[in-house]
Amino acid sequence: MTRVRHPYLDHPAPIPFAHRGGTADGLENTAAAFRRAAASGYRYFETDVHTTADGALVAFHDTTLDRVTDARGRIRDLPWSAVREARVAGKEPLPLFEDLLEEFPEARWNVDIKAESALAPLVELIRRADAWDRVCVGSFDEGRVARALKLAGPRLATSYGVRGVLGLRLRSLGIPAALRRGAVAAQVPESQSGIRVVDRRFVAAAHARGLQVHVWTVNDPERMASLLDLGVDGIMTDHLETLRTVLTDRGVWV
Repeated sequence: MTRVRHPYLDHPAPIPFAHRGGTADGLENTAAAFRRAAASGYRYFETDVHTTADGALVAFHDTTLDRVTDARGRIRDLPWSAVREARVAGKEPLPLFEDLLEEFPEARWNVDIKAESALAPLVELIRRADAWDRVCVGSFDEGRVARALKLAGPRLATSYGVRGVLGLRLRSLGIPAALRRGAVAAQVPESQSGIRVVDRRFVAAAHARGLQVHVWTVNDPERMASLLDLGVDGIMTDHLETLRTVLTDRGVWV
């Protein structure tokens, strides 16, 4: 099978993803983090979305504000007027995903739908902004991604959830398994619960189905190099300079 070439994947080398914009400075999923990533030469950003009580689509990882901001509470229980006052690391506000799309018009976004309530608003925003070529949607919940694809149609780039990754892993071991149609990538950890996920057979099985393999979240340069040797198509990292150095040394930083 030939590779799926969705415009989102239009990158001539392994894709470097700035995971949450790069979390090393503690400002994850903020406009400041994504500005730093862009200044470092990244154009693929990973983020997450939730909705507030009044439907604002916020770029943020956790269900609550407690871990990384100076505020408290579940995002889904709070209005945007309250969430916008929270500061990540006591410094930076939470951004609306719509504002990020507008501020970084050349960026490609890998978006993890963290809540069911965010599914329809995200698809509607992508439609309204005509950002089909700029966004890939994923979730641990395979059904959630399938619902997004059904709502959006084939223009939407999606990655496999847990069930899809498991099916692909089984296929890589020669075990029949059903797989959802329409995905462009398998986005996976290198290992899960001590069990290796990414090896040559997994990468080969993905490529045979026309899928790219993107691995998260890798911060060690030796692991990055090992994965690139296996033929993975993208790496998500918190440590932007480390991944850029590894790719530059191999002559594949674009």
